[in-house]
Amino acid sequence: MKMKSLRQIKPYVAGAQPQDKKMIKINTNENAFPPSPGVLKALASFDGQSLRQYSSLENNALRNVLAEHLAVDRDQIIVGNGSDDILALAFLSFFNSADPILFPDTTYGFYKVWADLFRIPFEEVPLSDEFEIVTTDYVNRLNGGIVIANPNAPTGIFKDLSEVEAIVVANQDVVVIIDEAYIAFGGESALPLLKQYDNVFITRTFSKDAALAGLRVGYGIGSPKLISVINAVKNSYNPYSVDLIAEALATAAVEDHLYYERINAEISETRDWFSAELGALGFEVLPSATNFVLTKPAGIAAENLFEFLQSKQIYVRYFGDTGRLSDYLRISIGTQDEMASVIQVIGDLFV
Repeated sequence: MKMKSLRQIKPYVAGAQPQDKKMIKINTNENAFPPSPGVLKALASFDGQSLRQYSSLENNALRNVLAEHLAVDRDQIIVGNGSDDILALAFLSFFNSADPILFPDTTYGFYKVWADLFRIPFEEVPLSDEFEIVTTDYVNRLNGGIVIANPNAPTGIFKDLSEVEAIVVANQDVVVIIDEAYIAFGGESALPLLKQYDNVFITRTFSKDAALAGLRVGYGIGSPKLISVINAVKNSYNPYSVDLIAEALATAAVEDHLYYERINAEISETRDWFSAELGALGFEVLPSATNFVLTKPAGIAAENLFEFLQSKQIYVRYFGDTGRLSDYLRISIGTQDEMASVIQVIGDLFV
């Protein structure tokens, strides 16, 4: 018998998680380096007896160190089970208008999924021919909210902060979410905008710059008014979303920020080197301010290069027949040695 009222939705497709120990895994934008010594020490010394209790509702230990590090007030921060959790809560909390929310047509794929899941009307705004966000497309346009990843994913392109501010200024009657998952690898954070505009909500993650993708911790930063709204939604849904281990390790990561600044600078240097090497092979490479590059291969179809690299135990991201991205591969930045190996393997194709 056919059942009524079952939800139908096209889910987000995440990158593959192969388990081969000998592979070069550069398909899901994980950090190339291990967590900091402070994080590993916090894990080793964690009191397992405490796990009989629920985690904190307020997560004040983590919020306190984040507030100090970011130079904001604690009541401007909410933490959650990864930035995906924070973003999903933000969609539920801030987008309740009949007017469509706006986000780029080539960006993080979860935005469309959440809009569908929560039945939020939306419009995908085309990027320019150069894969850039067009500021004027978000000005004087009726909407119920705006979501921008900056730097954008999967393009890697950073939008100048003055342009982001122009979008915020033109839309002060709705919430503008700025997803800064990759801000540690380049560009300028929108944090200064929080002092002037109470409609800005910034999301971040520990998965990329803090090498803690397996921990699942993220956070949002906004005005106390926005935080109070999203906290009410969170506490109506999953108040204990950040467990005791996750909070302890994430807190240690913030305290060890100098370690992460060093390794992320190294990743950025490797990215620029790798981009230049791909360019020397004739590949088109979009300018990246992230820990990945989006590239259009020369002399071979993207799908064929994807399959060839996989046969060599090198895993990159191919988005399939998805319009403009079908000719491109997204390649995360591993260690210098890993990326040198990738260049050698690709170069061997053209010898």
